Amino acid sequence: MVEVSIIGLDIAKHVFHVHGADGKGRALFSKRISRVKLLDFFAAQPICTVALEACGGAHHWARQLAQLGHNVRLIPPAYVKPFVKRQKNDAIDAEAICEAAQRPSMRFVAVKSEEQQAAGLVFRTRDLLVRQRTQLINAIRGHLTEYGWIAPKGPSHVAKLSDLIEEDAMASSLPEAARPMLRVMLDLLAELNGKIADLDQEIARRAREDEVSRRLMTIPGIGPISATAIAALAPPAETFAKGRDFAAWLGLTPLQRSTGGKQKLGATSKMGERTLRRLLIVGRSAVVQQASKRGAPKGSWLEQMLARKPRMLVTVALANKMARIVWALLIKQENYRAPVAAKA
Repeated sequence: MVEVSIIGLDIAKHVFHVHGADGKGRALFSKRISRVKLLDFFAAQPICTVALEACGGAHHWARQLAQLGHNVRLIPPAYVKPFVKRQKNDAIDAEAICEAAQRPSMRFVAVKSEEQQAAGLVFRTRDLLVRQRTQLINAIRGHLTEYGWIAPKGPSHVAKLSDLIEEDAMASSLPEAARPMLRVMLDLLAELNGKIADLDQEIARRAREDEVSRRLMTIPGIGPISATAIAALAPPAETFAKGRDFAAWLGLTPLQRSTGGKQKLGATSKMGERTLRRLLIVGRSAVVQQASKRGAPKGSWLEQMLARKPRMLVTVALANKMARIVWALLIKQENYRAPVAAKA
């Protein structure tokens, strides 16, 4: 009897589909399984490779299947799509996952532990609250614009609008019926500011206690938020052969459309982990802004780039350099050492 060698698993909320193949890739079975019966099904299977897309809930199922002794492989959904045949359904998706996992050159995603996912949750929560704060500020500004009240952009200028709302009704053009609703939004804004400040303190505490975060903070421009985010969200540095691969995973390298020996580079790919990419770009934008106002060091790479390239492009290029430095520190497990200027 031929035993199953690899199983492609297409996951969902309640209905799953499995596609099994032998060592030569020949299909052995394709069946639909409910959520409550999934683990019983895999417990009855011989130890084999189980492949599934790295989507929502994939890390949970990967941990569950690994406890049963199976070798679990997570594949980025973009790498599975080329193997999907015509049309699309659960059976075809499971077959495509099974076939993609058998390719010798396929790249896989490292399975995260529950602790790793919990460590990354603080950044997801902070991002959510920051977005909600921005929505509230825009709502307050938009409503007050209808009554001729404006203020410069930025959270720091909301206090000016708050003072206008609390002005005496006799000296203000703001209708009395609008004041209670605006006060509700201001109270929500104050509450969000307090929660964001608490999360910032929690992130700073984790950065002080974590050895990897402390090492990353020795890099100029890497603070507690960026350091702990990299430690929590980035896969093991050994996953990447070189720093450029890590920068490409973050989406900080240009898209390639090269052909016929001619190199054609496009816009930044923006693939990979968006949170880390945004943090690195925001950190480097401050450096570029300061260099644009005060001037970069004479003869430096930054000065040459600013002279012939747009500021945003230079910012992304600096973030790319920062990503390579981060990878090098993670691989070597050393603190950052500033380069020594060559003697004339």
